[in-house]
Amino acid sequence: MKLILKLIAGILAGIVFGLFAPDVLVQILITMKALISQLIGFTIPLLILFFVTSGIANLPKNSGKLLGRTVGLSYLSTMGAGAMAYLVASHVLPPLLHDGGEISNVARVLPPLVDLKIPPIMDVMSALTVAFVFGLGISATNSVHLRKISDEGRNIIELFLAKIIVPSLPFYISGVFADMTVKGTVFATLQTFTLVLVLIVILHWLWLSLQFISTGALVGRSPLGLLKTMMPAYVTALGTMSSAASLPVTLRQTLDNGVRKPIANFVVPLCANIHMSGSAISITTVCVAVLLVSGNATVPNFIDALPFIAMLGVTMVAAPGAPGGAVMAAVGLLGSMMGFTEAMIGLQIALHLAQDGFGTACNITGDGALAMWVDKYAGDEVQNDDLDDITIDDTEKQTA
Repeated sequence: MKLILKLIAGILAGIVFGLFAPDVLVQILITMKALISQLIGFTIPLLILFFVTSGIANLPKNSGKLLGRTVGLSYLSTMGAGAMAYLVASHVLPPLLHDGGEISNVARVLPPLVDLKIPPIMDVMSALTVAFVFGLGISATNSVHLRKISDEGRNIIELFLAKIIVPSLPFYISGVFADMTVKGTVFATLQTFTLVLVLIVILHWLWLSLQFISTGALVGRSPLGLLKTMMPAYVTALGTMSSAASLPVTLRQTLDNGVRKPIANFVVPLCANIHMSGSAISITTVCVAVLLVSGNATVPNFIDALPFIAMLGVTMVAAPGAPGGAVMAAVGLLGSMMGFTEAMIGLQIALHLAQDGFGTACNITGDGALAMWVDKYAGDEVQNDDLDDITIDDTEKQTA
């Protein structure tokens, strides 16, 4: 609750600074935001490398099945969310946006006082590939030394997140909202596309409801209770617009929902980069809106758009868990498969960033549901196959 209050305070402070503070104070916030963003971007590959490697390595005889299930569930959820959103948007938005509209230009841009670049040591896909190779290799060879290195690396990254990244999130959020307020993009976008943004949020919550109702039925618990436990992660992602920055809170709340620690350590960091159901909803809905306001009287029917939606699910695997990462990863598909011009792509990015926090919040909240699915079936297999290699302290063991 303290974190939630700090995040809300950061949002309000950012808006107030953006509206009333001198430019130099706003630039200080923007500089802090830029520096923290660089740290987050640098940490993402290391986080994936150590968390996923350690997660696979500590599930020695079953990691391949868990990996396949996690990736499969993530893809089905992402593609299903995109398909649902496209079906709804293509029927609801045309009568609402028949007159079209334009988004106002950026009012002004204040650069950070210091432009410090901290490039990551590898990209996200390289980190995922290395994590899969070494995690499965450690499982197959039972390499004690490499498992210890991955575990200790995970602990170091976890400490860095808890001591540096999480305490800095309110300042990061203040900078994000101050920057958007100064640019004027958020308010202009909301004024023009209020109905579109409201529809996106409704679709997010519809998908989350479907996820947690099915999860509650699977584990025999109240869907409302499971969703309530994940709300701190939702609020954190709403402010940070970053799956990676929200990861410590997401892990904690997933554990509170009864997912065993080795499963959570494996599924949650992996899903933070490959499970993008909320982003898929946002991208497909905004795609329909941009087509309409750009002069297209009709949008492609669902069958024609299905290849785009299917490829979007694949592309989201490569989307970084950082603000705006999903829409940037989808730009190529929008141009090649939906015929977007440069102006339309710019409109898509502007609209997407206006609600990016909601999409990210839907993503990471759904990660908690997917983790419970993986944990449920992994638990059955552990019992049936008698995998004694998976050891969980009794004080940490929680059954779904």
